[in-house]
Amino acid sequence: MARLADSHFRTSREMRNLAHLTFGGSSDRVLNLSRIYRAFRDDEDYNENPLFENSALNRAIILKHNLRVDERHLFAGSRQTVTKIILPFDAYDLTLGGRAFFFRQAHFEQLMKTYLGITDLSRSRDVEILRCMDRLPSLDPFLLREQLLAINVRASRKYFQISPNDLQSMGKFTAHEIENLVAAALGGEGGQGASKLGSKILSDQLDRELWPLKETLGMTDEQFSAGIMCWRGFLYYKWGYVELQDAIREVLNGLSTYKPVPTHEDMVRNYLRRARPRIAKAIVKTIHEAGRILENYDEVYIALAVERNPEPFRQFLMRGSNLFFDLGEKLGVLNHIVSFWKFRMARLYKTQSRQLESVEYADILIDFEASLFRSLTAE
Repeated sequence: MARLADSHFRTSREMRNLAHLTFGGSSDRVLNLSRIYRAFRDDEDYNENPLFENSALNRAIILKHNLRVDERHLFAGSRQTVTKIILPFDAYDLTLGGRAFFFRQAHFEQLMKTYLGITDLSRSRDVEILRCMDRLPSLDPFLLREQLLAINVRASRKYFQISPNDLQSMGKFTAHEIENLVAAALGGEGGQGASKLGSKILSDQLDRELWPLKETLGMTDEQFSAGIMCWRGFLYYKWGYVELQDAIREVLNGLSTYKPVPTHEDMVRNYLRRARPRIAKAIVKTIHEAGRILENYDEVYIALAVERNPEPFRQFLMRGSNLFFDLGEKLGVLNHIVSFWKFRMARLYKTQSRQLESVEYADILIDFEASLFRSLTAE
């Protein structure tokens, strides 16, 4: 059996990297349950509706992880992206490090028993939740919430908040998005009024200042609460979609121009020649499909904010979360490609360091193709 101690965080660099997550919330790559525990450990809803039954797992940090070469022996097949589970030694001091392992890695059953005391994986609710997370292309809070509801897991809403960093970045975008709504549909003024309303929508503060909107939409308290969650999701996805544009162009440009070290291996050379345009086409297709989904939101929002017809927007908020999986999947795949490209390729351009060997570059493209599987097979 693999030595369990190999999964411990032991080096100072690993501990610092873990500590970087102290102030991070949920994002498309990270679900920081440790931070959520510190923030809401005394909250009634948090305690009555935990995500995981196991207390250590409910304080874990779960993330989508790109396997390194020296980690691939832990999995059968050719998986590139896996779900990593980090169990901090102390949720209040992440510099102390923790234990880490991957979902369904070699000897996973023994690791679950040793670290968490879970012996029957087939009957464990916690394992079912991990399996759901592992199937998802990303861990963004809106996609995750909808998929957990599909398996009848109704955890506290505290688990599905946008990270502080993303909230800050989304602030101006959201204020601009809803400015004409504040001015037209709610009878207010844009600018500061839009910023104030936008911050309440993003932070889920369903207080008096949102009541006019609830009345405009003719929703009950319960419907409005769910509707605001849906609206926040589409604002999050639209912001992410806009943020991706420049980075996607950078990837596409790199795919067409980057030159690895030439190879004499016909199989590798032919793969690179054929894969590059195929991947570029799938990326463009995926970003366009995400844009078309967001057009549905834009149409009903214009009906509310400009045409003063609230019914299409009301109906959309009641059913719009059904689109979260497709939208979250597409943007999750694109975010993965962008982040991986920045991690591996952007540094090579910036530092003008050594060229990748053709086989190394092919390995990156194989990962991209695996992520874009749905777009590639739908052609």
